[in-house]
Amino acid sequence: MEDVDAVVIGAGVIGLAVARELALSGRAPLLLEAAEHFGTATSARSSEVIHAGIYYPQGSLKARLCVAGRERLYEFSRKRGVPHRRCGKLIVATATAQLPALEALAATAGANGVALVALEAAAARRLEPELFCVAALHSPSSGILDSHAYMLALLGEAEAAGATLATGSTVTRVVLESAGALLGVNGCEPSLRARTLINCAGLQAPGLAQRMEGLAQAHVPRAWFAKGNYFTLSGPPPFRHLIYPLPEAGGLGIHLTLDLAGRARFGPDVEWLESADYAVDPARAAHFESAIRAYWPGLPHAALAPGYAAMRPRIFGPGQAAADFRIDDASVHRVPYLINLFGIESPGLTASLALASETVARLG
Repeated sequence: MEDVDAVVIGAGVIGLAVARELALSGRAPLLLEAAEHFGTATSARSSEVIHAGIYYPQGSLKARLCVAGRERLYEFSRKRGVPHRRCGKLIVATATAQLPALEALAATAGANGVALVALEAAAARRLEPELFCVAALHSPSSGILDSHAYMLALLGEAEAAGATLATGSTVTRVVLESAGALLGVNGCEPSLRARTLINCAGLQAPGLAQRMEGLAQAHVPRAWFAKGNYFTLSGPPPFRHLIYPLPEAGGLGIHLTLDLAGRARFGPDVEWLESADYAVDPARAAHFESAIRAYWPGLPHAALAPGYAAMRPRIFGPGQAAADFRIDDASVHRVPYLINLFGIESPGLTASLALASETVARLG
């Protein structure tokens, strides 16, 4: 039996940020990743947007950690040379009936300390001449970044401070004992004893927690499969800002985002499934075109191509209220050395540095 100080399970952006935080605090975590490379699941399939903190209820972890994490992420990216751009975004109302919802969104953002600029239609069109709207909110603090470069920078700092990444290492058994967790990897009997265990397995986090021997199942949420499909645009887009409609049930609407090369992609939508599936059905393009033309009437015919899909690490289902991030520590489950992270979907990328600090602080 090998004793290790701390084990982090899952090397997506959250696991990498947590491992870095542990390492910088003087601990030397072992980061276990089931895939052959880090950051290949949800973290590789996002919109790569740096969110401002607009949509989340005041006082929620999502609101607090997104706002705190946003500026930390910009600062980290500047200092480490991670490609990024504070391009701003426009949230648009395309009918007068949507104006109360736009005003309510501005109020939520204000309660979270996020500064937005209200624009009439003419002012919005001066920023984006191809845009159609009756009013808009301008978020100057929203942006985009290269998520892979960001994860590389997190891993580099974590390893430099003493962390070790082990890929191809699926945790198949967890036994919670009084002095620590016994871990079995790749079907073997437990051979690691961790004095601290942090579950950052993302989409797989609830399933991993269900298999923890010694953890009451009442503390494990159900995992829901909310797929998000993306389509890409053939040809250059006529926009410089991110363009978002008002939020819809289960998501933020089919929005236009840009990558750092100026290419446009649309999505994600919300498709509830029984299990994970990453194929994009080309037939969904018709729904995408209809949603996009509400704010970009000039979208060329047949200009969309299937892009990629992501599965949100979601712990609420269709018709249910959106769940907050869950950082389940000893105050929840009474296991002093264990933290389970559940439901770390968007804005997890933006919040990652602040979320990591919050998680490590809860270890005491």
